[in-house]
Amino acid sequence: MVGEASIGHSTDLSWLLTGLVQRVPHSRSALLLSSDGLVKAAHGLETDTADHLAALASGLYSLARSAGMRFGDGGEVRQVVVELDTTLLFVSTAGQGACLAVLADRDADAAVLGYEMAMLVKSVRPYLATPARHPAGH
Repeated sequence: MVGEASIGHSTDLSWLLTGLVQRVPHSRSALLLSSDGLVKAAHGLETDTADHLAALASGLYSLARSAGMRFGDGGEVRQVVVELDTTLLFVSTAGQGACLAVLADRDADAAVLGYEMAMLVKSVRPYLATPARHPAGH
């Protein structure tokens, strides 16, 4: 399980995700990802599941960004919410080049979860940013 460890980074941010999941009733797992879909840190997810969720969350965020540019006067994406029969998926910006994704049971209070995600991002935004990637050799 990716669970308690950061993936590929010297700064372990998984404790932030663990705290978020513990604070919000009915939340199950959380994932910090680069906006291009690479896992930075995770809590409560197997490695393959974290990779899949990162790719999915990145795609959702990208679609929302496109919708914002086309229909929202170029506004920034605050949050994407996917409501399934038994699960809620929240994806929000988490600093430049980074996103935060949280999976919760249907019984979770969406307002509380959204608020807690925003407060987490606001309090540690500089640590969540992901620098842009450069092609090899540059």
